[in-house]
Amino acid sequence: MKKLIFVFLILVFLFGSSRFVFAQTEKIEINFFYSAICSHCKAEEKFLDELEKKYPDIEIKRYEVIYHPENQKILQEFQEKYKVPENERAYVPSTFTPTKYFVGFNDQIAKEIENCLKECLGVGTVSSQKIKIPIFGEVDLSKTSLLALTAILGTLDGFNPCAMWVLVVLISLLLTLKSRKKIALVGGTFIFAEGLLYFLFMTAWLNAFLFIGHISLTRILIGIFGIIFGIWRIRDFIIWKPGVCKVVDHSKSQEKIFERMKNLLKPTAVPATILGTIVLAFGVNLVEFFCSAGFPVMYTKILSSQGIGTVQYYLYLFLYDIFYMLDDFIIFGFAFFTLNRFGFSDKYNKYSTLVAGILILILGILLIFKPEILMFG
Repeated sequence: MKKLIFVFLILVFLFGSSRFVFAQTEKIEINFFYSAICSHCKAEEKFLDELEKKYPDIEIKRYEVIYHPENQKILQEFQEKYKVPENERAYVPSTFTPTKYFVGFNDQIAKEIENCLKECLGVGTVSSQKIKIPIFGEVDLSKTSLLALTAILGTLDGFNPCAMWVLVVLISLLLTLKSRKKIALVGGTFIFAEGLLYFLFMTAWLNAFLFIGHISLTRILIGIFGIIFGIWRIRDFIIWKPGVCKVVDHSKSQEKIFERMKNLLKPTAVPATILGTIVLAFGVNLVEFFCSAGFPVMYTKILSSQGIGTVQYYLYLFLYDIFYMLDDFIIFGFAFFTLNRFGFSDKYNKYSTLVAGILILILGILLIFKPEILMFG
């Protein structure tokens, strides 16, 4: 069963690793909204002039919004059509291509606009960026869809001792009662509370990045964080010692958590059991979030750069959360139906740490030096 999970990850990569490039017979239209007194707008005007010379098949429509207030209504119509978040609607320049919108202007956004146009014109966007990852083999990041990235990062995020050790121990204690009802009540509540808290964490990260907007310094800082975090996880693999999460790897902390688990097994009213389980899940995951902060921070930063609608943002977060909880679903389901304990071996925890470290390190490097690769159509 354990090997099937890694096979599943590879299949997700294969399923999601496609971009649709289409040929155009008509001119590609770019709608550019700017202010005559905005320095960034002037810089983008020069950039768009060069684009027109470079790509004869594009047509740029310009709308000045300060001295021509009637153009503000047109801008609002585009913002509604492209589902631009409210916190981005007050800024110019705003640029709308057939598939994406861009707010603000800097060197990074210039690259993203040109890559978007190349995709629309069918001339390709990014050269092949193939890397070798343990277990997965050779992967072309430039052809990986956002859906595949969500599935891969979410599942790998869940494969670490910090994310599962409490549930494994809790299920082991529940099995001594031989009660599916108790397993369903305590185990199910724990998983629900854990997933909800993680979703709230990621929502906070996403909204923070959306609020900050297109600031290159933020991207670079997150990239540096990814490099440091990735190296730290790789170091954990090199000096690996069997055991639970290093963040709470202290006898007193573990004894307190273990005591709380045993209290949940005592005969009590159902509401008290549910409340105690929720408190346990929130308390443990608040402490352990540092151990798995790498993936959610990197993923939400990448997600915030995609220029998609609000509903889509939260759907992707929900999907990430589902894949993050995949290992917990397996442990819980196996215990519920068989009344036997199932856990992932220390070997899987060790190598998932290596894979996680390598991926986070790669994402950090890409955010700094090749962020256009992380823009998905």
